[in-house]
Amino acid sequence: MGEDRPAEDVANEEPVAETANAGVSFEPPPESDPEEFSYHTGTTHASKVPAAIEFIDVHKSFGRNHVLRGLNMEIPEGQVSMIIGPSGTGKSVCIKHIVGLLYPDEGDVIVHGQSIPSLPDAELFELRKKFGVLFQDGALFGSMNLYDNVAFPLRQHTEKSEEEIAEIVDRRMREVGLGGEGTKMPNELSGGMRKRAGFARSLVLDPEIVLFDEPDSGLDPVRTALLCELIKEVHAENGGAYVVITHDIMSARRVGEHISVLWKGRVVESGPAAELFASENPFVRQFLSGEAQGPLGME
Repeated sequence: MGEDRPAEDVANEEPVAETANAGVSFEPPPESDPEEFSYHTGTTHASKVPAAIEFIDVHKSFGRNHVLRGLNMEIPEGQVSMIIGPSGTGKSVCIKHIVGLLYPDEGDVIVHGQSIPSLPDAELFELRKKFGVLFQDGALFGSMNLYDNVAFPLRQHTEKSEEEIAEIVDRRMREVGLGGEGTKMPNELSGGMRKRAGFARSLVLDPEIVLFDEPDSGLDPVRTALLCELIKEVHAENGGAYVVITHDIMSARRVGEHISVLWKGRVVESGPAAELFASENPFVRQFLSGEAQGPLGME
């Protein structure tokens, strides 16, 4: 399980460049300072719904950089979940493990009961059709207009007629507030419009799981708030497990139903949003309140 899958054929999105680690074998991390994980209670507050995604003792290294260091985390079915934490703590690496762009060096990633690292390529390709992915910049094809960008997954992964594709694309574009904008090219769109276009494209295959990699990155506070409302509205209409990677606490407050706080490649605490925002854990309290004083420093 130490090799990474090729970054190809990800449902609903073009492949993204991943951190190179080909040919690098897993090196067990050095003995940790006993105090290093003293705030990592690993507390998982009880959830009444089954898990859509599970990380089981996952380790991932890039050379000597140990990013995930025994990660245990569950993402509940049917909710909007937030994975939050300081920059560089492994949040985006989690998304790449979920869709099989990266393999764990140790441990397992389970999606709807299937072990991602154990799946043959053909079965992984089919499973990826369950996913919609919105990357930070929308990941639009610069040579295609907005309509063709949104239609791309349908043309690649289905045998639907152009009439059926048009109906789906028009519906999804209206859903994200881009109705009538299909002829525009990506370089004619604002940052917020590119995010919404990427969101529309992530929805066209009716995914069961939608992954958002820092969707609020580069947006001003007003457009961030509008995108959060859009995520809530679309989820309420379509259901499924939505997973939002962010370090923006206001986004977590607006959207999150379930929150997992990551630090140093492990979960500090996770559970329903209301319980996390009332946590007595010093790190969780500091991070969710944005205070200067606490375990998290400038390192």
